[in-house]
Amino acid sequence: MANHKATKKDVRQATKRNERNRYYGKTTRNAIRDIKAITDKAAAEKDLPGVLSLIDKLAKRNVIHKNKAANLKSKLTKKVNTLA
Repeated sequence: MANHKATKKDVRQATKRNERNRYYGKTTRNAIRDIKAITDKAAAEKDLPGVLSLIDKLAKRNVIHKNKAANLKSKLTKKVNTLA
């Protein structure tokens, strides 16, 4: 266990960051799931920019890798474009 003041502070900060990253990651996964479930192209196109923005924020914060973010964005965009 941490004994120094600075180490205790670092543990607190790491815990806070971990909670925040888990929250944003789960929120983004739910948004991706929801947009995949949409069958109406107009509604999907309306929601797509917001979801892509969430994915970009995760990549910027190093919650997910930048290549994974690019793959997710590509697959989502392709799916929305193929809707009738």
